[in-house]
Amino acid sequence: MRWKRLKLPSFFAIAKPYWYSEEKWKGRGLITLLAILLLGNTVFNVFLNEQAGEFTSALAAMNPDRYWVSVYKSIGLIAAAAPVYVFYYFVRDKLVNYWRRWLTHNFLDTYFRNKAFYKLAFNAAIDNPDQRIAEDINTFTLKSIYYFLLAIEMVLQLLAFSGVLWSISRTLVLFLLVYAVIGTLITSLIFGRPLVALNFFQLKREADFRFSLVRVRENAESIAFYGGEAPESSNIKQRFADAFQNYNKIINWQWFLNLFQYSFSSVTLILPGIILAPQVLSGDIEVGRVVQAAGAFAAIFGALTVIVNNFDTLSRFAAGVSRLDKFANSMDMSSLDHACGREVITTQEGERLLLEKLSLQTPDYKRTLIVDLTLEVKPREGLLIVGASGGGKSSLLRAIAGLWDAGKGNIIRPPLDDIFFSPQRPYMIIGTLRCQLTYPSDKKCTEEETLEVLKAVNLADLADRFGGLDTEADWAKILSLGEQQRVGFARALIAKPRLIILDEATSALDTKNEELLYQRLVDSGATLISVSHRLNILKFHTHVLNLIGDGCWQVSLVKDVDAQSL
Repeated sequence: MRWKRLKLPSFFAIAKPYWYSEEKWKGRGLITLLAILLLGNTVFNVFLNEQAGEFTSALAAMNPDRYWVSVYKSIGLIAAAAPVYVFYYFVRDKLVNYWRRWLTHNFLDTYFRNKAFYKLAFNAAIDNPDQRIAEDINTFTLKSIYYFLLAIEMVLQLLAFSGVLWSISRTLVLFLLVYAVIGTLITSLIFGRPLVALNFFQLKREADFRFSLVRVRENAESIAFYGGEAPESSNIKQRFADAFQNYNKIINWQWFLNLFQYSFSSVTLILPGIILAPQVLSGDIEVGRVVQAAGAFAAIFGALTVIVNNFDTLSRFAAGVSRLDKFANSMDMSSLDHACGREVITTQEGERLLLEKLSLQTPDYKRTLIVDLTLEVKPREGLLIVGASGGGKSSLLRAIAGLWDAGKGNIIRPPLDDIFFSPQRPYMIIGTLRCQLTYPSDKKCTEEETLEVLKAVNLADLADRFGGLDTEADWAKILSLGEQQRVGFARALIAKPRLIILDEATSALDTKNEELLYQRLVDSGATLISVSHRLNILKFHTHVLNLIGDGCWQVSLVKDVDAQSL
């Protein structure tokens, strides 16, 4: 195989940090213990192989005393080897689990840093990050340890059994070396590239298939209302067909690989006997030495042909490493923009909201939404953003919140901890009602304070209706959109931020509830930035930004605005 496809630097870039992290001594200690246990296993295997030849020779010589002594030694060796064997797998699985935990946390920290999880949605090259974190990391740690220990084991077997086989037949040793090299080259050069590529695409297509099923579950009500069962079923079947067809190609290649592996390995079962038969028949060596030579031959052959024997799993492992490497390299989107020479919007912290010569583009830099926008909103003032659909209203909110930085100019705004965002459909966590109301902070509120906030947003009966504030439920399914939007306002009142951004946050509410909720936010002293098509909330703001289209805009004071002109 052309192992450049595995990209060893990529492998080491993912693997190395753990062994130099705060858990390095635990990891290094466990891997050292595993090497010692492997050495013990190899020693036991050498002695057991020796005794296998000994009692075979005793049987051929019809010597019962010699035979039973060998049997008793073998039983003693097995009794001593069993705990070492079991403890080896126990320690190995512990190390894999610890490494997986550290690497998963490391990837998650990067995934949530600088909102990379959001920005990756605009990177078409990175599909299914959930699979890469949940499955690819698990496979990476498990297979990395497995192959590392396998390499150590193979080296130990070579060292331990080469002397045994050399003392019996040098011809066998030379034949074995040539035969193993030929088999490895054939496997690598013929089966390498296609199997790695096919396994890479199989991981992607399986993840796409699973993700399409998850989307149906998450959007079940909308699909049911639309009557969209037929297109959804067709879409899922097509994704499964892609996975099915790709796996069929893997099966075809695997058939040829299995045929070669079986033929290549099976020949070695009879070779030691054929090569040593003349010496046995002439009486130069005992029959037991043939058994001992066969055991040593098998051990050395397994060590020299480790790539041939594990090629199918190695190809899947290489594909997983490639996916993890691309994922890790794609999570720093801002550095990528700078590396490509792209302009980005700069952000500073301050008491007010100030946009200076702001030009905003879509994340792919293919469309300009706003050109040279300059405006200021002081504390306790408010800005209402209006304009035609697709004109950049929600996009401007994303830029203020730090989600989009494609473009140029400068944004001064309060720290992110002092900004609260309420979208048209608030995110509902699965947990208690109390946690729902305090999300995303861990702010502690008394039961009286929490119930008072629910009353303020016209949800006074919500806690009683579901059995109290500590009731756990899938709130996105049991609350109406209007109730979810009022929960969003309750969160804002509990969080008490300096700046509140509302993107059609009252679209499912009647005018009376809408004005009540806006009044609550104004009374809290927050600065409001709103996107809305309803002009009855003009009175809760001091400025209006009208995004006219084609990058053009107009800023006015509310007192100077003719509502009919908007």
